[in-house]
Amino acid sequence: MRTPDPLISLVIPVLNEARNLEVVLPALPPVHQVILVDGHSVDDSVEVAKRLLPDIEVVTQTRGGKGNALACGFAKVTGDVVVMFDADGSAAPEEIPLFAKTLVAGADFAKGSRFARGGGSDDITFLRKSGNAMLNGVTNILMRTRFTDLCYGYNAFWADVLPVLGLPPTDLPPGAGRQWGDGFEIETLINCRIALAGLRISEVPSFERDRLHGTSNLDTFRDGIRVLRVILGEYARSRRARRGRGRAKPGEPMESGLGRAVRS
Repeated sequence: MRTPDPLISLVIPVLNEARNLEVVLPALPPVHQVILVDGHSVDDSVEVAKRLLPDIEVVTQTRGGKGNALACGFAKVTGDVVVMFDADGSAAPEEIPLFAKTLVAGADFAKGSRFARGGGSDDITFLRKSGNAMLNGVTNILMRTRFTDLCYGYNAFWADVLPVLGLPPTDLPPGAGRQWGDGFEIETLINCRIALAGLRISEVPSFERDRLHGTSNLDTFRDGIRVLRVILGEYARSRRARRGRGRAKPGEPMESGLGRAVRS
């Protein structure tokens, strides 16, 4: 339900982030729901989370990858607004109200951007920044969008948008293996599908901090190729849909036409 004072659900994918959770969870503002999606951690991530936030909801993801973790978390959301929040300390919790405010002001999707005025990063390398710029440019040309930061995972959206995303089912039978959308390509997949559904996107300036402890599982080249495949695949699918039945509406399965994202 879209209200001026929405209930906020945080979805936090976690894989061996116990040391980071000690810092991240106490810094969260009061929200309606915090969902921790555990990727079969071998440290005490779950125990730390339950000790720090006794009301936290813990979900074990059904396959591997960040995409599957987010999909498992989205399935448990009971709030009006969904916030995608990383557990490594890179996301600033004080920005959560700004994301919610952007949605209340009229956006369907609040897209975090390190490159919008007021944003920044302590973590991004020159190589990643260059790759992001290239992928960003391809997306804006093909999909008529105005993204400034395609490959950033700090985003928020109204919960009623979830059906538009068309993410792989979380309850596939054993042996089904990893699905397309289960990995780091999930953030680009979501961005493309929101844009191609013609929903309103507003960018939110965001500052990315350094990871507190540990190392990222992101592989710049491998995952960059996956992101490019998402962009080209979603564009091709939108072209096929345009020749068929036109633009998808919120709540329909994702076979959308070509929409336009705008930045306020």
